[in-house]
Amino acid sequence: MNLTGYGLLWLFFLYSFTGWVIGTAAAAIREKKFVDVGFLYGPLCPAYGITGVIYALFLTELKEQLFFLFLGGAILSFLMTLLTGFVLERIFHRKWWDYSRKRFQFGGYVNLPYELLWGILAVLCVCFVNPFLTRMISLIPRPVGETVLAVLGILLLLDLAGTLTGILKVRSRMKKSLLYGVSENLQKTADLLGEGLTGFVLRRMERAYPRLSARELLEARKEQERKKKAAREQTEVFAAGCSFYKLAVLFFLGAFLGDITETIFCLVTAGKLMSRSSVVYGPFSIVWGLGCMLLTAILYQYRNRSDSFIFIFGTVMGGAYEYICSVFTEIVFGTVFWDYSKIPFNLGGRINLLYCFFWGIAAVVWMKGLYPRISKWIERIPRKIGTWLTWGLIVFMIFDVSLSGLALNRYTVRQTGNGIHTPADEFLDEHFPDERIERIYPNLIMVEE
Repeated sequence: MNLTGYGLLWLFFLYSFTGWVIGTAAAAIREKKFVDVGFLYGPLCPAYGITGVIYALFLTELKEQLFFLFLGGAILSFLMTLLTGFVLERIFHRKWWDYSRKRFQFGGYVNLPYELLWGILAVLCVCFVNPFLTRMISLIPRPVGETVLAVLGILLLLDLAGTLTGILKVRSRMKKSLLYGVSENLQKTADLLGEGLTGFVLRRMERAYPRLSARELLEARKEQERKKKAAREQTEVFAAGCSFYKLAVLFFLGAFLGDITETIFCLVTAGKLMSRSSVVYGPFSIVWGLGCMLLTAILYQYRNRSDSFIFIFGTVMGGAYEYICSVFTEIVFGTVFWDYSKIPFNLGGRINLLYCFFWGIAAVVWMKGLYPRISKWIERIPRKIGTWLTWGLIVFMIFDVSLSGLALNRYTVRQTGNGIHTPADEFLDEHFPDERIERIYPNLIMVEE
């Protein structure tokens, strides 16, 4: 399947609609009445569309290895469900679904037995559904297809804008209700708006997600206010708990320590000192930094679990993370930064199954040994200094990553002769010639089209 933007957009809308149909039908059977479970007003569930696109991007090359295709589908679904649930809870201050009472659950967001079903669906999608859809899409004249996608895209944006507007009005009225002591009846607040968009959003949310009743939303808001009050009482502590600043600092520490560790490892095993950095300025490995940050964010609430639990989780998720990073860099930059194809037990040259155990070991060492100590050190940083330092590093990293991307793109253009030529080409050719790029990225391999 050609992973073009045109084809992926079609997959997104087709899977979004199919997911909405299946979810709505299942809810109708369960509730004995029609229930629109979609987040938007229209018949689309973007989460399913995004998942379908991710399956096509990251799992297509595993088509001949059904076990790893199944495993990859389950893992990607786990990550998507976890991320979606986490983001929605942060926006609405309430879980849209809660599996915390299930025996095999993770964070209340994921019901692990369901992930087995998603693994099976990944196999079916990649092996059968996507090839069929590709053939059907190819029958549509390209101008007609592009017109249809443009119309669907505009409708989706309008739908999203209307949904978010309604939600923001609901939240605004919730705040006012709390201030004036009328928070017991959010529907009355909607009536004051003329029974318009806010009331429609509220009623629709209550029908689709019974857990999101007006009373529960208000109680969630009260709980959020209590948390904010508690946070204000700890304003003297920098990066308390698993906060944004804590994760940001851990990203930079992980990126730096990961780069140093890999450099020493290569020196000891290969007797050669080589750069392991992901960016053109500074010893920072983005893969290690993101891995450290994501691992901490996901496992923070399970940091007191057994070593074996953290080891297994780190092994599986670490391997999946490395695989995703490899595919991502190949798609975006047309290059791969590591290749295990000459080492036994590799998977497409992207990961080495034995090396995955190092991710598990690293997870245990990090969560049980290093993180508790480093976390205390971070929290001792004066709040004002820590805040300014963190944002300074974030701005620097955005610049560094952007410049690195431009330099790599220009390197690809010089090698292949294909690409976009920009006014900055002369600057990039002068400051980042082939010799410098190959020194920074010694394992860089061009991918043939």
